[in-house]
Amino acid sequence: MGRQTSSSTKLRFLIVSAGLIALTGCVTNYHNEQEIVTDPATPVDIATEIPFTPSVVTQADIPSDIHPDSWARLPLPNRSSLDNNGQRAYDAIINPESRYADGPRGPIAMWLYSPAMAEHIFPASTYLRFGTEKDQRLTELAILATAREVRSQYEWSAHEPLALDAGLEVEIIEVVKYRQLLNTPVPGLGETERLIIQFAREIISEERLSTETFTRAQDILGNRGVMDLAGLIGYYNFVNLTLKTFDVQLAPGRTRLLPDFWTHNQP
Repeated sequence: MGRQTSSSTKLRFLIVSAGLIALTGCVTNYHNEQEIVTDPATPVDIATEIPFTPSVVTQADIPSDIHPDSWARLPLPNRSSLDNNGQRAYDAIINPESRYADGPRGPIAMWLYSPAMAEHIFPASTYLRFGTEKDQRLTELAILATAREVRSQYEWSAHEPLALDAGLEVEIIEVVKYRQLLNTPVPGLGETERLIIQFAREIISEERLSTETFTRAQDILGNRGVMDLAGLIGYYNFVNLTLKTFDVQLAPGRTRLLPDFWTHNQP
């Protein structure tokens, strides 16, 4: 009887030990996965890890629930179906003098399902992108840094050409796209450019902006500039949530310019 008790005790000990070892392994793997997926604040150069060639969107890439007029889950909003207030808001955004003179498209089109919201947000978006004394090169850098942190193919592919047109260097775009270290010697990557990239990485991926980065931002941009940069990054986070909610797609024929980090499980 004593031997049976001793054997049972040993067996229970072995089972518990094996369970603890397995649990420890799971916890270790969980933390490793968390470091990859949810802690992208540590800059990682993945340029050599993901062979990437821009690809053209085809009709086969478009999900079945997407409307072909809007390339989103809802069709383009119809002005005639809106009430007077809705039509006023629509006309304030979609008119010959606006950047949407050709009609609603992309996330802005989805906003118009809530015309009052769109009417309030659109002027803010115009200020944050084009307001007084805005340097479009730096604005587009902030937009790309935001698109990269939230892994938005639509935002990135829309703004990489705009960034190039604004004079942003290809080498800086590569630093952002592949999340390279900011001490990489790159033409045009000065103190302000490094700050903007680091600011976006931290404010999106960390619990808060570090004191060091905040102080640097104050020194370089001033208090108003810090608020404007946070506002611009926040605005494009809002755009990204619109894109995700309505699954807004790049239209067939458009080129994907950002690696598919969701597929590759990269930071």
